[in-house]
Amino acid sequence: MTITHLVTHSGGFHADELLSSVVLTRLFPQAEVLRSRDKQWVAPSADKIIFDVGGTYDAEAQIFDHHQRPGPMREDGQPFSSFGLIWAHYGREYLAAMDVPADGIEVIYTKFDTKFVLPIDLLDNGAMEPSVAGPLSIMTLPALLGSLKPVFDDTSPTADDDAFFTTLPIARSFVEAQIRNLAAKARAKGVVLEAITKADTSAILELPMGMPYRSALDQTGADHILFVVHPRGGDWTLNGIKLSNDTFDQRADLPAAWAGLTDAALEEASGVKGAKFCHNARFIAVANSREAILKMAGIAVQEIQ
Repeated sequence: MTITHLVTHSGGFHADELLSSVVLTRLFPQAEVLRSRDKQWVAPSADKIIFDVGGTYDAEAQIFDHHQRPGPMREDGQPFSSFGLIWAHYGREYLAAMDVPADGIEVIYTKFDTKFVLPIDLLDNGAMEPSVAGPLSIMTLPALLGSLKPVFDDTSPTADDDAFFTTLPIARSFVEAQIRNLAAKARAKGVVLEAITKADTSAILELPMGMPYRSALDQTGADHILFVVHPRGGDWTLNGIKLSNDTFDQRADLPAAWAGLTDAALEEASGVKGAKFCHNARFIAVANSREAILKMAGIAVQEIQ
């Protein structure tokens, strides 16, 4: 039977049912999103998917609530929110609808679940304190989406629904951007692995364009590579490589004598005609040609050695 309604609860909203709605409305674009606690609407039927309301979790009946006790748990004992339940049952289908290649769906499904879905599950269930984000706690996705709820003295009878449907496309943009980025990283990985092989023992990795390269470096254990070069518009860039995504520290910095210099001053300091810019923090430099940037990269490597 065709799904005609996607039913979640009325009243105030949270990130989990918003993000569930993102997935479900992609898969069932003709279905109406209905926000209600009416027993008639939250009673399961073949033409409805019910989530974050209903008092039970029964995938066969297409009802995905997590507020009951005991609530549904992942295999590792961590709790599901409605988003986690919807992702577990519809995530792969959603990725296919987002045109993720079939051979990449499982990897991206798992990465998105770990990096994006699980934190929503934990925060929604109180299994993780918002304070773990420190001063940035107000900048987490659940907090930002929650900030779009109506203010307390908005007395409009449709205030909650209006805010929900205004926030839904914003939530969609975050989910779809994450999926696109994960798919792009998967595409880039093959290109970077080939470039690492071509670089052999060189400390310089040359790529055909700017792209994510961290996972390929980690996979191959290519710790000897210190800098990455690639074209950017009409110029070429020379980039340092961070030790991890959790720090600004690099495997190697660009020469201190280049820091903050541009154009003629940088050409004089580096001895490279065409050198255009070096960031004061020494993590990126720019030149006007491949030849010039490779010369700068060579000098940077020699200075370290």
